[in-house]
Amino acid sequence: MMLIFKKRIPYIMIEQFLMKYVWSGTGMVMIALPILAAEYADDDKSKRLEDLPDQGVSERTRGYATAKSLLFNSADAVERLMTSYKEVTELAGYTGRVHEMFKVFDDAKKGVYQRVTVSGESGSRGERFDTSVIAGVITDSETDSIILNEVPIVTPNGDVVVKSMTLTIKSGMHVLITGPNGCGKSSLFRILGGLWPVYRGELEKPTADRMYYIPQRPYMTLGTLRDQVIYPDTTVQMRRRGITDQDLMVMLRIVHLEHIVEREGGWDARNDWMDVLSGGEKQRMGMARVFYHRPKYALLDECTSAVSIDVEGSIYQAIKDAEITLLTVTHRPSLWKFHTHLLQYDGEGGYKLTNLNEKTIGERLSYSEEKQQLEKQLSDVPQWKERLQELCQLLGDSEERLSVDSDESD
Repeated sequence: MMLIFKKRIPYIMIEQFLMKYVWSGTGMVMIALPILAAEYADDDKSKRLEDLPDQGVSERTRGYATAKSLLFNSADAVERLMTSYKEVTELAGYTGRVHEMFKVFDDAKKGVYQRVTVSGESGSRGERFDTSVIAGVITDSETDSIILNEVPIVTPNGDVVVKSMTLTIKSGMHVLITGPNGCGKSSLFRILGGLWPVYRGELEKPTADRMYYIPQRPYMTLGTLRDQVIYPDTTVQMRRRGITDQDLMVMLRIVHLEHIVEREGGWDARNDWMDVLSGGEKQRMGMARVFYHRPKYALLDECTSAVSIDVEGSIYQAIKDAEITLLTVTHRPSLWKFHTHLLQYDGEGGYKLTNLNEKTIGERLSYSEEKQQLEKQLSDVPQWKERLQELCQLLGDSEERLSVDSDESD
């Protein structure tokens, strides 16, 4: 924005100077010469003006004032035309985008656009899922278990994430959810939270108060600092549960946020918390809510991506010590050791649930390290090619040999 302003402000200043002053000043000089100087005027007219009592000064002054008024009005009209042209051009851009948006809406209603779905046999393009019929059965679990029996994970617009999921997650099964980008790792959380319907199959899950969801960007509510920790509860509800400000301070200490109370002026301080708190502080505040609500299951959707690894590890260990079951979506290998099972999406409508132990974690860490090393080596290839070209030039090798070597390296 500063770069745009630095270019836009001088441009507007120069533009206004040219339209307001250069145009008018040049015109005034041009009309002043023949009017004020008699030698530039017509001979017959000059003689008639000299016969007047004031030698034609008043007549020339009146002509000059008339010409000046016409000139100023003309300059103002040209400025308005140029300004109007820019405004019309800008309006045309907005109108074009709005027209394109409405056109896309009409095409979408006609079914012109077809997204790639995994409802077919090979995971490529297939028929869309019929979302007009919701035949799934949802029941409350008496054992606080999450049981899915042939439940398809489908978005509300009919895109299939998983064709049919059957699995059982019991209390104490800390599940790590991974998969390719955009494969719908958070979709299971949306179904458990009731945001997406169960179109088919059976779902048995704990009641809503037994599960708590923490997104990647936790919502900071309007109110006091205390309200940020106990969200969505109120202070009255907190008192009824027998929780004091000292208990909240312990929760903040677990997530390394105890300093924020003194910094912001106490528990009753009010502020725009979305702007006051940094990204990492907001994520740790969201984790503090887990310790306040004490759910049976904590649904964590990459909610510590802006938190350092050491602080993140201590928070996850504290959650496990509080006997809260973890359901985590993350890409960080450092969190594998806090989970007992791995739910992996393949991005083509399938999934796989496996156990995580020290052996499998060690293998996956070795694979991850090897992957990072290969990515680093591949990123250095362009620099090696440049260095090879410099050496070939210094040694006087032919360009044909250099191109052959480059092809072989590719």
